Amino acid sequence: MATEQIPESWQKVLEPALAAPDSRKLGGWLQAEEAAGREIYPPRGQRLRALELTPLEDVKVVILGQDPYHGPGQAHGLSFSVPDGIRMPPSLVNIYKELASDLGVTPPDNGDLAPWARQGVLLLNASLTVEAGQAGSHARRGWEAITDAVVAAVAARAEPSVFILWGSHAQGKAARIPELAGSSRHLVLKSVHPSPLSAYRGFFGSRPFSQANAFLEEHGRGPIRW
Repeated sequence: MATEQIPESWQKVLEPALAAPDSRKLGGWLQAEEAAGREIYPPRGQRLRALELTPLEDVKVVILGQDPYHGPGQAHGLSFSVPDGIRMPPSLVNIYKELASDLGVTPPDNGDLAPWARQGVLLLNASLTVEAGQAGSHARRGWEAITDAVVAAVAARAEPSVFILWGSHAQGKAARIPELAGSSRHLVLKSVHPSPLSAYRGFFGSRPFSQANAFLEEHGRGPIRW
């Protein structure tokens, strides 16, 4: 991972994953892709932003995504989030609709979810980079070992946390992680993905935000200001 600096709070728990062969090749492969003229999102310096904004000891909620948005200007290191000033993707529009229905919260007029991240919501994608216009293009290139280790590290902590798994990909990733799959300490919320293709089949009405806050308050961790 020569191209990015692992935030200090995550370094120790990620050391074994970073030593894995695929992870060791990842930085060089990304550099080669960029040298070949391929545009990679998000840009360098933002690829580990989820870990930077949400230190391990502060994590209360994990929201798992698949890979970054692959359109210009969209990806900035947080799953489902886009920078202020960028048009909100349909999945995020639906997330905000469910938030309004669930908690009566008036959503912000932008798609930047950094305020959630700073409160302990780890907005993590399975792959932390993608080639422009090519969804899923960086799957199985080494990111999975690192992001699996991130989820496992949260699940291994004594503090109860909430894992929000939208769609089969997130649910499948969580099922591969023994520390989470066998845990009775954490709350795991599952539904279909908020994409317009599936949201009406169980995402709307799933009430993840109120359920997460109720669990966090019950366990003395304090609610998220969604």
